[in-house]
Amino acid sequence: MLRALVVVAVVTGSAHAEPLPAGSIEVVAGMTSGAGADAKKLGYGYVIGAEASWQPMRTEKRWGVALRWSTLFGGLYDGTAENVNPPLRTVQMDLTAGVRFRPWTTRRRYLTARLGAGILRTNDPVDGTDRTFVGPAAAVGLDQYFGTLVVGVDVRYALVAFGPEQLALVVRIGVAGP
Repeated sequence: MLRALVVVAVVTGSAHAEPLPAGSIEVVAGMTSGAGADAKKLGYGYVIGAEASWQPMRTEKRWGVALRWSTLFGGLYDGTAENVNPPLRTVQMDLTAGVRFRPWTTRRRYLTARLGAGILRTNDPVDGTDRTFVGPAAAVGLDQYFGTLVVGVDVRYALVAFGPEQLALVVRIGVAGP
């Protein structure tokens, strides 16, 4: 009789996966540099800012979607575009969408790959008289969950071929929740 109850419990019982928090708000800090032909114009420096993401996924899934909005404030040094008041000040906002996947067995670590659009505004003109640029943005990253605390690292490449190109390495820390 006990065996029959165990078999019935196993067959009829459904194991529910633990849901990951669908959203998060994070603070961001890192290093940035001009890339390609824009390396000398922009120089190198820092970025700080915030990100908000929505990435609904359950822990038994290996793939999911990711949507992220970020705003980064930066200061770039040693570039030819910093004419008036060094450093060259920047504000960059982007919206990216992509995939989130888990190639390993732990259910608390995920890789992300995202593409989207960004806008960059500088305090000094970078190309002639232009201070505002719009173009594509891309990022790859790693998210690690510790309960509701999320820590991540991203490599970001922004305004590809449509303005001053920047490459950034950022560290993120924030709170995940519904």
